[in-house]
Amino acid sequence: QVQLVESGGGLVQAGDSLRLSCADSRRAFSGYAMGWFRQAPGKEREFVTVISWSGGTTRYADSVKGRFTISRDNAKNTVYLQMNSLKPEDTAVYYCAASTTPQAMVKNVLDAWGQGTLVTVSS
Repeated sequence: QVQLVESGGGLVQAGDSLRLSCADSRRAFSGYAMGWFRQAPGKEREFVTVISWSGGTTRYADSVKGRFTISRDNAKNTVYLQMNSLKPEDTAVYYCAASTTPQAMVKNVLDAWGQGTLVTVSS
């Protein structure tokens, strides 16, 4: 099973960009759909985006569509989240997750998730 470690979070200003990375330290990436969730203070965890194993299928939450881009490098066992035009409402802990299919990810059926990385967007 994968073991996921996120990195790249930090404090940025509204309108800035940030790229998160998630690496599988066990190199067991093969076959998993990968995605990102986030949890803002006082709110429930919400789905952000998912990418299939092949990279041919992606899904995004409406709130990030057009601003965030998910990608993966299977050779490096790493998935990325490029976040552009950040808004204060994007402030949250971002969690990387693995699932058997993109559909399962969207339904919050997860096989593994990381410890999270904090993104803070100031206005």
